[in-house]
Amino acid sequence: MNVHPPQPGAAPLQADDSAIALVVDLDGTLSRTDTLHEALLGQISSAPWRLLSLPVVAAKGKAAVKAELADRGIVPADALPLNETVLAALREARAAGRRTALVSASDHRQVAAVAEAVGLFDEVHGSDGSHNLKGPAKTAFLTKRFGPQGFDYIGDAKADLPVWKAARRAITVGAGAGLRQAAQAANPDTVHLDPPAGRGRAMLKAMRPHQWSKNALLFLPLLAAHDATKIVPVLLGFLAFCLTASAVYVINDLLDLAADRAHPRKRTRPFAAGDLSAVTGVAMSAVLLTAALILGLATGNPMFLAVLAVYLVATFTYSLTLKRKLLVDVLTLAGLYTIRIIAGGAAGGIDLSPWMLGFSMFLFLSLAAVKRQAELTDQAASGRASAGRAYEVEDLPVLRGIALSAGQAAVLVLALYISSDDVRALYVFPSLIWLICPLLLYWILRMVMKTHRGEMTDDPIVFAATDRVSIAIVGLCLLIGVAATVWPWAVPVI
Repeated sequence: MNVHPPQPGAAPLQADDSAIALVVDLDGTLSRTDTLHEALLGQISSAPWRLLSLPVVAAKGKAAVKAELADRGIVPADALPLNETVLAALREARAAGRRTALVSASDHRQVAAVAEAVGLFDEVHGSDGSHNLKGPAKTAFLTKRFGPQGFDYIGDAKADLPVWKAARRAITVGAGAGLRQAAQAANPDTVHLDPPAGRGRAMLKAMRPHQWSKNALLFLPLLAAHDATKIVPVLLGFLAFCLTASAVYVINDLLDLAADRAHPRKRTRPFAAGDLSAVTGVAMSAVLLTAALILGLATGNPMFLAVLAVYLVATFTYSLTLKRKLLVDVLTLAGLYTIRIIAGGAAGGIDLSPWMLGFSMFLFLSLAAVKRQAELTDQAASGRASAGRAYEVEDLPVLRGIALSAGQAAVLVLALYISSDDVRALYVFPSLIWLICPLLLYWILRMVMKTHRGEMTDDPIVFAATDRVSIAIVGLCLLIGVAATVWPWAVPVI
């Protein structure tokens, strides 16, 4: 059974005995993820209150917990990210006339569903609610079923060591150096497949640093107030929001695995693709939130921490339920953008004007509607069904209308602000600010038009951060603001 070139020093895989069964583990081996962890995440996402009964069930043992979760629904087998190296080994074993078996500590219904989806197994065995088929229990079962050294075993974890010891040949998948040495000590005839992939790049991708551009909104109160002395606490607040946002993205990805795997682009995200485990995601979230708390404390403003806490609760609630509520989701998204501006004011101790709050409310409602419009346009083009959203393709005209009307309302608020006493106090040539209105109006209309044509990515702010026209418009608006502040030929306003 030649799968892939073996690692240096490893014995080649050969189908030298058709009487020897090939036994494969499920979680972390055939599947790149753990189905138990995904079942728990599914419960948190769909019905978190049902987890309250699990401690009582856990008193009966881990197998009982797996059975309870399977009673509530198994992880869709056809969506699981499978290990192609293991699949190739199975195909070659079958071609050589060997018997194949999927044997896992997961509930037997989950294991059977995966085996049926793969279609490469002669027999399937899993935990039955009373007996957890793992470690020594799996070793005893396989020895009785196939005889001493009557099977080769493909696994990925420390719990597989006694199984490898009883097998004719031990085969590791994605094992680190320590586990490889332990497997080799347990069974000299050991083959190593798929060296462990570096997780650093996958972790950085899961944090989505490209989304941090949204947090530049924290600097808006600083710019509007013309107060550069507060730059340090606002910068610390910016970093705290970036880390908090990354933690929320990780949590959201963990709770949205099924929908992401059904999406043509999102299915490549690290957790959906199986590049990172759920356990890694939970640890990442804890570390990121701890670091954000430390940075928040460093701003020296308790109000900022309160706003950060509101943002965290709001985004977590959005991930759990609000993103599935019609129109509530776009209003929440608009609010989350506005919270960033409020946080910038709190970090720097800057009072926010009602003009800025009104402007941001309408502008971000427009962008939130554009975001949903982009998703529906992509859905209409691909013909795929809605995954976890409350909208249908027929809702596109309504969302387009919301985006246009809210965007125009934002420009109207800006125009009224330009005529206010606040502007006269801040700028030596306030009339110059009027030039921003047509630029902003053009930008909003262009964003809606590009979305209508299917040229918009899922998030308009991230799109704008890489779009040349958007960058040019932002640059022009900044130049106009600077010119209105230091215009040398301005006529004093009496």
